[in-house]
Amino acid sequence: MRDQVPYDVVNDIFGRLPVKSLTRFRSVSKTCNSIISDPTFVSTLFNLTLTKSLISTNTHSGYLQYSPTVTADHSSSTSKQLCTVVCNNDRTLTQVSKFDIPSFPDKFSIVGFYNSVFCLASYDQDHYHIIYLWNPSIRKFKKLRSTRFLYSDVRVVFGFAFDSKNNDFKVLKLVTFREKKPLAEAEIYTLSTDSWRKDIITMESLRGNEPNFGSIVSVLPPSVFCNGALHFIANTCHHGFILSFDVHDETFHEMMLPLPLCQNHSPSLQLAVFKGLLAVLFFSHGVYNTGCLCHFWVMEKYGVVGSWTRKCLIPVDSPHEFYCCTDNGELLFKSANGLVSINPLDSLNWSVLAIEDANWVGFSANSMESLVLHD
Repeated sequence: MRDQVPYDVVNDIFGRLPVKSLTRFRSVSKTCNSIISDPTFVSTLFNLTLTKSLISTNTHSGYLQYSPTVTADHSSSTSKQLCTVVCNNDRTLTQVSKFDIPSFPDKFSIVGFYNSVFCLASYDQDHYHIIYLWNPSIRKFKKLRSTRFLYSDVRVVFGFAFDSKNNDFKVLKLVTFREKKPLAEAEIYTLSTDSWRKDIITMESLRGNEPNFGSIVSVLPPSVFCNGALHFIANTCHHGFILSFDVHDETFHEMMLPLPLCQNHSPSLQLAVFKGLLAVLFFSHGVYNTGCLCHFWVMEKYGVVGSWTRKCLIPVDSPHEFYCCTDNGELLFKSANGLVSINPLDSLNWSVLAIEDANWVGFSANSMESLVLHD
């Protein structure tokens, strides 16, 4: 083929085809397979598709991806499918895809996703923590296995992000040992090199070797990705803070929570990304334990502690599980009525969305396919 048609023309033609067609064309000839399997072509196609997917339209406000809850024998719940719906401007939802999640042998949870690639985490009976990278558009997944921990009383959390500077996917695993060790252990996986590296996090390392700031006793899920970094709620014996991980230079940093929340050690704090800004939600009981109140804070200038601003106080009838924010600023919660949304800067009226039950929900401004993980 390349003897008859210039290479750049072939690349341009293939770059205009949908991923489903490209996967079929790999079996046409060795030449086609060589072109489509070339890492440079895969990377170029990924960036091209991403650029196209970011072109705004006037017909919708983004995509919801969710995993419906399936009850088996009324005793346990496990998700078996990943659904994608487009959020139309008239507040209706239109399904655009539905994929069967691979039948992994162990119970898993969705850590996060970036465009076409999802990260799922599990652990087996030997206490090995197993991570799967899954590309539903080509129905391929990659199984990763990280270190086995002999301690039973540990807390393990994961994060997943895309390093745009290096055009690479990374997985972060954080382990805290409660009172057994005064530190957190990190493992960082890089897809391009298919390798892990380890790091140690202490309060002294976060604060430039300043002593007497306590030990890191917990890091809580879920993580959020904002400004090129993953962020987690973390706690020492004395205070709560935000632990950030720069995915490009792979360094850890401490960020302060809003002052009224620094002494809070409960799991009622949750991070979010609100219109591109780092945000935090804090749930408290109302007067005489009647319902709950959601305190919504936004960091107006990234990294500047003094820019934390409480935007609103949202009354809720019962504890709501928070999922994420949409690009137009709506907060998505799980309630007894299913998935609901609210605009914290508008009328504070709840809207019920046409998704009855899900145990994971994510929002994406774009929907795309890629050949990442094709081999």
